[in-house]
Amino acid sequence: MPDVLFKGLFDNSATSVISITDFLLCLGVALLAGLIMAFSYTFKSRYTKSFIVTLAILPAVVCVVIMMVNGNIGTGVAVAGAFSLVRFRSAPGSAKEIAMLFLAMGSGLIAGMGYLGFALLFAIILCLVTVLYNAVTSRLGTGKREARYKTLKITIPEDLDYTDVFNELFAKYTKKHELVRVKTTNMGSMFRLTYDIELSDVTKEKEFIDRLRERNGNLEIMISKQDNSEIQL
Repeated sequence: MPDVLFKGLFDNSATSVISITDFLLCLGVALLAGLIMAFSYTFKSRYTKSFIVTLAILPAVVCVVIMMVNGNIGTGVAVAGAFSLVRFRSAPGSAKEIAMLFLAMGSGLIAGMGYLGFALLFAIILCLVTVLYNAVTSRLGTGKREARYKTLKITIPEDLDYTDVFNELFAKYTKKHELVRVKTTNMGSMFRLTYDIELSDVTKEKEFIDRLRERNGNLEIMISKQDNSEIQL
């Protein structure tokens, strides 16, 4: 009965059938590799529960797909076409998240081909390297450097020439700045300016905002972390 249950309807004498034992063994190794990658990613990294769960099960999904293709070129092309239609309806991932997803897919692919030892070895080595790089970059203080990059939004009255009114303050409090967007607001009676800036000293952020308020008539000013997710790669 089990042999009939796990036998394909279109199998024939020329088709190699995967045994239940081999299937479970490959699936177990893929799940183990996924768990290793999920736990390694949590080391000194910001993460969400959904991403960790996805990272843990992705190798198993890829492994099963590769085992089911099992050398059939036509099926492989069809699977590749189906995967190309998938779109993740979420915020764009960072370069680190994309790299981990590729790592998970690679590990699942190796396991699906039957090279279980290589799949685990690949996952362990890459996860160790990831943990090492995270530890090194945290000691180098890259987080502190990232804190200097901000997005500044300033609201000004329409009669104020924004071309060079803030240049003196930018020269004093920032290392570099760039005007990336100008937008009219409040029925055209005001302008909203958006700058990408790099602060010279993060401890003087409030002082910088106070000086800006003196120039824009104490209208709205917003400063936030610079969103560079689109250019991280």
